[in-house]
Amino acid sequence: MFERVRELLLRVLRVPAEPTPPRGARDVRVFRASKRYYRYKLLRWALSQAGTVLGLIAGVVALRSAPGLPSFLLSLETVAIAGFLLQLPFTYAALRLDFEMRWYIVTDRSLRIREGLGTIREQTMTFANIQNISVRQGPLQRLLGIADVEVRSAGGGAKSSGNGENRRDTHVGLFRGVDNAQAIRAAVLDRIRRYRDAGLGDPDDEAPAAHAPLTAPAVAAPTDAIVAGPSLLSAARELAAEARALREALARAGG
Repeated sequence: MFERVRELLLRVLRVPAEPTPPRGARDVRVFRASKRYYRYKLLRWALSQAGTVLGLIAGVVALRSAPGLPSFLLSLETVAIAGFLLQLPFTYAALRLDFEMRWYIVTDRSLRIREGLGTIREQTMTFANIQNISVRQGPLQRLLGIADVEVRSAGGGAKSSGNGENRRDTHVGLFRGVDNAQAIRAAVLDRIRRYRDAGLGDPDDEAPAAHAPLTAPAVAAPTDAIVAGPSLLSAARELAAEARALREALARAGG
């Protein structure tokens, strides 16, 4: 039953295949959410279904105890119960698929996170822009032995939503529900250090000169002025000598 519902949901939601590492990436490692994270999500789902059951029971009791109600209102309880039973396999399959389709990929240059089922979010963060990596763990997560690794890049400033998820902040990536949070944090920090020590660039960027040292443009030496300088000086001297000779000749003629 579950497998048939699973295949139906995959076709209807058009969930793509598993994500691929960024082009040119090496030393690829794939991390997955812990099975305890799945149990945590399953517990929340079960509690919500139990709340729905209590609501249905309360509604049935209220309808049965109220005298003189129209018959169509009494038939609504049957529709509500049928709808509740019908949604159970689909919501459970969606919960299971959300866990199975969650990927955390770390390479020598960047990390890639994919999560979601109805709305799929695939996020790539290069090590050149990452500014902070932290581990977050609430009381229930601490009890289950899981945590979230938060990776924040330059420009991130959005606050978390009420359920602790930064879905709209493209500058924040989360490894949700992992049971080796400190090891993941250490591995990412180590790769960031090696990346920056090696001076690697983004494989999608053009190779030339993005990080080349800036130099002032060369200024051409005034070679023509240097070559012409002696000629001009000689001509000036000859002109001065001729002027002197002319003055002396005029002085003798006047005497």
